[in-house]
Formats: sequence, structure tokens, C-alpha cells
Amino acid sequence: MMNGGGMGGMGGGFFGFGFLFILIIIAIIIVVFWMRKPNSHKSSKGSTEILKERLAKGEITEEEYEQLKKKLNS
Repeated sequence: MMNGGGMGGMGGGFFGFGFLFILIIIAIIIVVFWMRKPNSHKSSKGSTEILKERLAKGEITEEEYEQLKKKLNS
């Protein structure tokens, strides 16, 4: 006897693998957009604060600090 078609068997229609496939595609798109947006939250310190830290650690001299500060402010 033949199956009468319909939704029986492996088909499942939209709520089978098709629905899962669409969710996976949407998730991939969201991840791609999330990765491409600017990451302003990564560095909350300003440039001047970073320069001050470098000066305090001895990584740059006072002269270098002043030169770099002038460049940043111009």
C-alpha cells in the first residue's frame, strides 16, 4: 500500500530540518555582524591615561610623554 503523501515519512516540511536550517543561518548572520561591529567596550581608557601609565611604569620619558600628548591633542 502506498503512503498517501501528505506530511508522513521523512518530509517534515518547514518544522523539520528546514526550520532548524533557517535558525542556524540567522545565528551565523548575527555572529558575523556582532564580530564586525566596533569594539568600543574593549578599551575604556583614554589615550592620555594610557600615556600616564606608560610614564609611571618608566616605559617612556617625560619628553616622550609631552611629545606624544601634543600629537594626540592636535
